[in-house]
Amino acid sequence: MDFIAIGDTTVDEFIKLKEAHVSYDVNRENRILSMPFATKIPYDSSVLVPAVGNAANAAVAAARLGLSAGFISNVGRDRFGEDILATFAKEGVDTIYVAVNDGIPTNHHYVLWYEAERTILIRHEAYPYSLPDGLPPPSWLYLSSLGEQSKAFHHELAAWLAAHRETKLAFQPGTFQIKMGKEELKELYAAAEVIACNKEEAETILELEETDIQTLLEKMRALEPKTVLITDGPRGAYTFDGVEMLAVPMYPDPKPAYDRTGAGDAMASTFVAALALGKPLSEALLWGPVNSMSVVQHLGAQEGLLSREKLEELLQNAPVSYAVSSL
Repeated sequence: MDFIAIGDTTVDEFIKLKEAHVSYDVNRENRILSMPFATKIPYDSSVLVPAVGNAANAAVAAARLGLSAGFISNVGRDRFGEDILATFAKEGVDTIYVAVNDGIPTNHHYVLWYEAERTILIRHEAYPYSLPDGLPPPSWLYLSSLGEQSKAFHHELAAWLAAHRETKLAFQPGTFQIKMGKEELKELYAAAEVIACNKEEAETILELEETDIQTLLEKMRALEPKTVLITDGPRGAYTFDGVEMLAVPMYPDPKPAYDRTGAGDAMASTFVAALALGKPLSEALLWGPVNSMSVVQHLGAQEGLLSREKLEELLQNAPVSYAVSSL
């Protein structure tokens, strides 16, 4: 198999808010979503989106781009688990390694959707994480968000990778993986072909305050992955492989973003998928923002994911200003 993603999957329930207020905290560092307390609040609509999550989104992105893709994860033996398995089957993602658990429900997250942004209420169920017995080594493993009780699994995976050097690892750390700290997961950072995160996540991983991109790229690569990818919202994305430090702007939006859920996942997974398809670093960097642009034009993290044909068509018709440059 070309590409196997590892991570939790969930159903996202999008609740579109009508009455809310966005402000800053006292230090003007973090935005706060506010709603009236102890009352009834009308909402606009709700939509249930199955089979999402960082790694799940990556598996679907890879499959749509033409890679043979599989998924290692857990669901409950319930209707949400059935919906997830059916969605992956429709997308052509192999679910042979998705464990169906009795007595543990499928992850269910709630997305408070206001304007183009979202605040997500998350809960990762306590699944018994383990690698499938006799897993045939794929060309790429794509590791992302797992629950906080998954520490031992990460060490199991590091040992497996050490015994299967033919498999390349892409690591997009999730919330609990970042909280574990770079020392706890140093074997995985060092084993990675690609580490992908956004600027704020890189600063948290490195335990730094506000830091410039060049320094972040250098310090992330000092954790010993081969290549680092850092996204910085509207300022674009950056990569460093120890030789070239490259930047790419956002691909122009055809209209204002509808929903930004999954934009970072699309960028990171498309970059990795392009590398898996044999593209050079600079071309892979161009691929990522195209899929990210498409995703934010739709509800949820997967509806807008592109086929390879459509992505290459958009690249061919990109404005001259959309180009990779050296930092």
